[in-house]
Amino acid sequence: MAQFEQRESGGWQARVRRRGYPTTSKTFRTKAEAETWARSIETEMDKGAFVSVSDAERTTFRDLLKRFREEFAPMHYRKRDDEKEAWRFQCARLEDFFGDYSLIAIDQKLVARFRDERLKPPGGNSRKPVGEATVRKEIFMLSKILGFAQTECGIVLPRGNPVDKIRKPSDGRSRDRRLTAEEWQRLEEECRKSRNHLLAPALTIAVETAMRQGELLQLQWQHFDKKRRLALLLNPKKLKNEEPRAVPLSSRAIEVLEKLPRALSGPIFPVERLTLYHAFIAAAKRAGIEDYTWHDLRHEALSRLAERGDFSVLEMAAVSGHKTLQMLKRYTHLQAENLARKLG
Repeated sequence: MAQFEQRESGGWQARVRRRGYPTTSKTFRTKAEAETWARSIETEMDKGAFVSVSDAERTTFRDLLKRFREEFAPMHYRKRDDEKEAWRFQCARLEDFFGDYSLIAIDQKLVARFRDERLKPPGGNSRKPVGEATVRKEIFMLSKILGFAQTECGIVLPRGNPVDKIRKPSDGRSRDRRLTAEEWQRLEEECRKSRNHLLAPALTIAVETAMRQGELLQLQWQHFDKKRRLALLLNPKKLKNEEPRAVPLSSRAIEVLEKLPRALSGPIFPVERLTLYHAFIAAAKRAGIEDYTWHDLRHEALSRLAERGDFSVLEMAAVSGHKTLQMLKRYTHLQAENLARKLG
């Protein structure tokens, strides 16, 4: 049975109580609007189709995000520092846009607007447009947060997860930036001139091993096995695939490592990630090289292995630490070129 009460603000609150259903209430500007709403709720209850959306109406996205950060994120984003940094940035962008909206107001139109404004900010907005791959990650983070509301918080979203109903931006094409022989020579020279004495050896090891920057910086002296020509990566919290592995070392890599100041234990490259990265970018700028990142060194390393022609895709995966072979398909054309030359 519905009850109606006029609030101090002048609005009318309708409250519907029925056995087997949670008490449902909502406030309206007039009593007529409250009565119309109450009748619609009672009709849905009569049909057995009523689902309470009061939690979705009362909960703002900012409230939900607070629970997500406290209850979900510590268990799922505690592995790697760069992963923590990425999800925090994504959540901050989502909070800026959706923070004050109640969950029931977040529909596919609103999500599509967020997507479009991130890709192309409206006139007068000082923010720069961001790439499709970035917006795609932000939208999938939104989907994860709204999914958390449904599965973990028991909040009913009457229209389901709105992210499922919109077009997603492209995940972007893989970077294919490689330096010419002359550019590479200039880059190596500038790295050797850098005030950061670890930059040049780190550059060489990165290209000789195809290690990611985070993997390179977690290398420990006690895990460098010269006899077996291996470097062991044993901390899963700092590995992208969260699986310890052994990295094979070339003769050139071993030569570079032996020239570094040696300790019994501790990191081989005792330098912060951003310090090394900025030193690298500065060296590239001095060398007159644009649009080249540290991660491009990994692409360079794998391209060189593929060009040799004596490494199978499985062997390349063993060197690089790729969990699946899908990411290595881009290098098969280089192997095909070598096979063509063999065919004559």
